[in-house]
Amino acid sequence: MRTVLVTGPGGAGRTTVAAATALAAARGGHRVLVLSTDPVDTLGAALGITTGSAPAEAAPGLWAARVDSGVHFRAELLALQERAGSVLDLLGANRLAVEELTELPGSEQFALLRALRACGEGADGGSGAYDLVVVDLPPLHAALAALALPEQLRRYLRRLLPPERQAARALRPMLAQLAGVPMPAQWLYETAARWDGELAAVEALLAGPGTTVRLVAEPGPAGADALRTARTGLALFGLRVDTVTANRTLPQDSPDTWLATLAAQQHKCLAEWHGEWPPVAPVREVRHLGGDPRGLDDLDTLAADGALAVEPVSEDAADPWPVEDRLAEDGVLVWHLPLPGAVKEELGLVRRGDELVLDAGGFRRILTLPSALRRCDVSGAGLTGGVLKVRFTPDPQLWPQSK
Repeated sequence: MRTVLVTGPGGAGRTTVAAATALAAARGGHRVLVLSTDPVDTLGAALGITTGSAPAEAAPGLWAARVDSGVHFRAELLALQERAGSVLDLLGANRLAVEELTELPGSEQFALLRALRACGEGADGGSGAYDLVVVDLPPLHAALAALALPEQLRRYLRRLLPPERQAARALRPMLAQLAGVPMPAQWLYETAARWDGELAAVEALLAGPGTTVRLVAEPGPAGADALRTARTGLALFGLRVDTVTANRTLPQDSPDTWLATLAAQQHKCLAEWHGEWPPVAPVREVRHLGGDPRGLDDLDTLAADGALAVEPVSEDAADPWPVEDRLAEDGVLVWHLPLPGAVKEELGLVRRGDELVLDAGGFRRILTLPSALRRCDVSGAGLTGGVLKVRFTPDPQLWPQSK
């Protein structure tokens, strides 16, 4: 299954591009689901239908749905409350009823992850429900934060509830008597294992070659700044970009002075994008229709020149931003971390045990060191040509000595 994640700066036309991308693929004979995370039905307005949590047919071969974070939050909390029923009864806690549950901040991100997992499995429980899933994500920074969650949450679960401790569950009653305190209940580990499995499925979907990010931005200073930051965040989290969609481009030959000035600004920005982004991703231009696109006819017009086509991805496609460890001539190991668009003043690097905590452009990722680098000490780092080169000196007490 092919998955295209559409994001970009707020107000850049992400939903319209997502809807037009999905419609173009459906017109080509594919079974397509377009999924929106917006609580307001902007996707339905673009398609000319009303969308809900259940997929609704918008055109032959095209279904549309919206993620209902409130329903997901209530279902998850009630399920957790049921599993912890014995503990809550022991504490004398009053259980919450579904009518009094109001979703908390952050529930939208978890609902999105669950929806991505469901798309990966297919609506009928199999992987063949759709050929393509197009997801209209939130604006850039929020989208990148959500896509980074599976890896982060799995790390937290492993630290707080190590799976290897489950092996001692048969000893818990005796340990509880000796320690005088109750030991973690089995349901807690089972819940953690279930969450870990679900997060692992989403993480595998995002890391798979069939999943790409489609960036949407309106050419101009604000769009350029947003995409510059996006390049760093996408590289840091290892997300592939299939297209940079320059939305609402204006004609260059307008006799109107005001319009011509704005078009010239767009043309300058587009020239920079065409020079910066390839070969990571092509830049495709989608023209301005002179108004807000509404309905299938407008969406067909946007996609008429093929600018929104979804190209197949090879299963063995190489990562455009690989992470490598190379042996320098002086015997020092150098880890190359591509971070295009990164600024030296916004970088932070800390070694913590077998992990490297990396801050770049307002994003943070904790990287597990390759086995060879775990036996080394960090001896320096430098940013050159959009690549962070971290130098590691082998620890003589951990490396075999040559005779």
